[in-house]
Amino acid sequence: MRKLSALLAASAALVIATPAVAAPVAAVPPAQGRALILIPLTLVKMDDLHFGTILPSAISGTVTVPATGGAATTTGGVTLIPSDPVVRARFAGAGVPNRMVVIDVTNPGTLDNGLGDSVTVLALTLDGSPLRTIDASRAFYFHVGGILQVGANQPEGFYQSDYDVTVQYL
Repeated sequence: MRKLSALLAASAALVIATPAVAAPVAAVPPAQGRALILIPLTLVKMDDLHFGTILPSAISGTVTVPATGGAATTTGGVTLIPSDPVVRARFAGAGVPNRMVVIDVTNPGTLDNGLGDSVTVLALTLDGSPLRTIDASRAFYFHVGGILQVGANQPEGFYQSDYDVTVQYL
């Protein structure tokens, strides 16, 4: 009995003296590694155009996302929510150095919420000339911004639409 008591006491001391090991914890969301691989005569959309989260009012207004970067602006009775920043669209392409490309962006006309409501896209803009020369790196990048007309007392919803972006390699 003494041997059993001594053995139990030794076992208990060993358990108490064992350091606690922390369980591994994964990052949320998971970390990502990214790479863009361009093949000549290609065009890749890297970021969508996002006009942000907009609060309408009894007065119509506009939201402008500059293609050249910088802060978005509003007019009239619309307010942008700062916690959901606007994003200009970003594209990348590849081709032969010193060749020309012509970029064309087609305005979708409206963004719709799927419930019969829409907002008007007054314009889509490029961050420079639509005619570009591919440099020695063989890659080129461009951004698209736009101007959105928000109606007075615009119904809530997630408004979206596709638009066409094409590049003609000369």
